[in-house]
Amino acid sequence: MNNPTTASATLDQEPFYLPVGDEVALFKAAYAQRLPVLLKGPTGCGKTRFVEYMAYQLFRGAQASAELRGIEYPLQTIACHEDLSATDLVGRFLLQGDETVWQDGPLTRSVQEGSICYLDEIVEARKDSTVLIHSLTDHRRILPIEKRGLILDAHPNFLLVISYNPGYQNVLKDLKTSTRQRFIAIDFDYPSVAAETDIIAHESGVDLETAGQLAALGAKIRHLREHGFDEGVSTRLLIYAGQMMVAGVAPTRACDVAICRAVSDDADVQSAMQAVVQAIFAESMIG
Repeated sequence: MNNPTTASATLDQEPFYLPVGDEVALFKAAYAQRLPVLLKGPTGCGKTRFVEYMAYQLFRGAQASAELRGIEYPLQTIACHEDLSATDLVGRFLLQGDETVWQDGPLTRSVQEGSICYLDEIVEARKDSTVLIHSLTDHRRILPIEKRGLILDAHPNFLLVISYNPGYQNVLKDLKTSTRQRFIAIDFDYPSVAAETDIIAHESGVDLETAGQLAALGAKIRHLREHGFDEGVSTRLLIYAGQMMVAGVAPTRACDVAICRAVSDDADVQSAMQAVVQAIFAESMIG
């Protein structure tokens, strides 16, 4: 299915991920028991990269079995949105010439092939999509395909992973208890300054000193709770700022466009962040 919200990954190269706790061991234990996994954490803290890393370790790593190595697409990633329907996940009938043919959706392919299916930001999807996964997350491990009158048994290697950002919960977009209690939950947060420094340096290409300044900037902005935002700046945006610097943009300007203006449209919030940027990169400004 040609769907821009879906990505099938072969994972030929190991994704970079720096563990910050026991999340790797927890995920491996969950996969060993085929327990569905819920990842909770703020935007841009590394949840998606973590799933890619774990899929590589389980299906491509040195300890992966020959059976798992043989799966062409070990990870199906689906970016959930308000128009994502159960049909988008399961599949649909399409017209090809004079024929009507069935085309599997990413969830169906994952269930049949025995790969990991990752539903990113599950609360953004329509309710019928959420209900659809319930039968895959208990002892049944089945996927009903009503349009074909079929019930698929999940492949023994199949695993369902979902994520959401608790910071954006509201009455209309919350994870129902009936869904939440079908998963083991792993909490994510932004890494320590030291760990984030290494991540920024690796991902953006800036030197360690600059990466450390960006990590310190992230930590300070995340403490500006009184200025009207709860989560602060993501690691992703700090990396973007570093990439802008590598491309030749001055540090304060790179932080302005990649962080201050990206995080908020509120002039007061932007001013507060810009003050922190100027304090941290004062020497760069002078230079």
